[in-house]
Amino acid sequence: MTMTVAGQKNLSSGHPQRWLILGVICLAQLTVLLDNTVLNVAIPSLTRELDASTADVQWMINAYSLVQSGLLLTAGSSADRYGRKKMLIAGLALFGIGSLVAGLAQSSAQLIAARAGMGVGGALLMTTTLAVVVQIFDEGERVKAIGIWSTVSSLGFAVGPLIGGVMLDHFWWGAIFLINIPVAALGLVAVARLVPESKNPAGERPDLLGALLSTIGMTCAVYAIISGPEHGWTSVRVLLTAVAGVAVLIGFVLWELRIPYPMLDMHFFRNQRFVGAVAGAILVAFGMGGSLFLLTQQLQFVLGYGPLEAGLRTAPLALTVVALNLTGLGARLVPRLGTPGTIVSGMGLLAAGLAAIALFGGDGYGGMLLGLFVMGAGIAIAMPAMANAIMSAIPPEKAGVGAGVNGTLAEFGNGLGVAVLGAVLGSRFSALVPTAVGAASLPAALAAATGAGERARITDAFASGLETSQLFGAVAVLLGGVLAAVLLQRAQRMEREEAERADAAGDPAAA
Repeated sequence: MTMTVAGQKNLSSGHPQRWLILGVICLAQLTVLLDNTVLNVAIPSLTRELDASTADVQWMINAYSLVQSGLLLTAGSSADRYGRKKMLIAGLALFGIGSLVAGLAQSSAQLIAARAGMGVGGALLMTTTLAVVVQIFDEGERVKAIGIWSTVSSLGFAVGPLIGGVMLDHFWWGAIFLINIPVAALGLVAVARLVPESKNPAGERPDLLGALLSTIGMTCAVYAIISGPEHGWTSVRVLLTAVAGVAVLIGFVLWELRIPYPMLDMHFFRNQRFVGAVAGAILVAFGMGGSLFLLTQQLQFVLGYGPLEAGLRTAPLALTVVALNLTGLGARLVPRLGTPGTIVSGMGLLAAGLAAIALFGGDGYGGMLLGLFVMGAGIAIAMPAMANAIMSAIPPEKAGVGAGVNGTLAEFGNGLGVAVLGAVLGSRFSALVPTAVGAASLPAALAAATGAGERARITDAFASGLETSQLFGAVAVLLGGVLAAVLLQRAQRMEREEAERADAAGDPAAA
């Protein structure tokens, strides 16, 4: 059945099978998220068995991220127009087919192409799952449902390397893709039977040029972010793709402002509640993405752990998010503290966790562990409230676009965190490292060092750079939390004043 406006109103008290549907949705999303983290563990096997070069391996990983990121807004808009259930089914089917091709691939090129196809399915799944959550849960339960939905991201990050390691110990590398097929098949059956259809009842015309511009612009921007740490942020390749991405996205904004049926209504950005949630979402992703980029280097280069050991030692962050979201902590805090108070509290904890890692994590894992727990608590409190604020600021018929905006912000914030905090680390390291050695990177500087004393000074300089960049990130996240809370508080006050004026004027419809 297709849900019209009346049908959507009938769900104002929540769909009778909403929690079962949420479980199905989370299973589908978990498969998508696991696949990305699992692949990192399989890199040695892929290099050996497919004779893959370093560039091949990078494209195996990045093809998925590039396609998924570039299509998020387009996928969300398509879900609103053509039906969220239809697009969810299409996403599961594409992801399952892509997994089959990837698992049976005989060359690097085949695997890269399969991963790109899986990225299309992943974009559809990431947007339609959140849009369906908004449709089937009422306002009273929505924050809790979104908290559980966002928990899946953290769970995928936490258990991905572990599942990958177990699978590769017992099976060949293709099994990490083929395991997706029964999950996708189960998801298809469950979605077809349980999930109600819903779409924008206005039936707006498709914005084909807007879809093309957003896809090209986002793909270029994400490629620049992904390749920046490897090729250098000032390299010709990175600068050209970044400039092209920004230019195309500016064209996208101008186009959306002048057409009657835009894919992304730019007037959303006049809503202070939306802008406040957007600012907070970017800076939470900034803190999380940038800190994980720094933590993996600190664990390996300073504390001496291997890649898999380092990955597993960051898991307490994700596991804390999972545990607290499953208890519904964030959902219980919103009615007590309000959305602005909940967000500023969560982002304050995230900033405190970053500062704790900077100040206490340099000497051993114990100090870092404390910071990871505090960061996880902050993310568990702030993220569901911000996602709900974004989705609440967008009309329900545009839920797919809202989910696309939410996903795009996460990608942008992660990339921005890596770029900015990485630049602070590099600048501080270059200023402290002995001039005679040079500071292209820590491994290069250590290789050029002439003695144990000089190597110790280089390692200390790198640790100091990590501390500076983490403290910079903590300050940025804290200020972002205050800014988001102020904007959200002001928006709520304006909404109350408008409602009071409408009520005083005797206009119950406006009120």
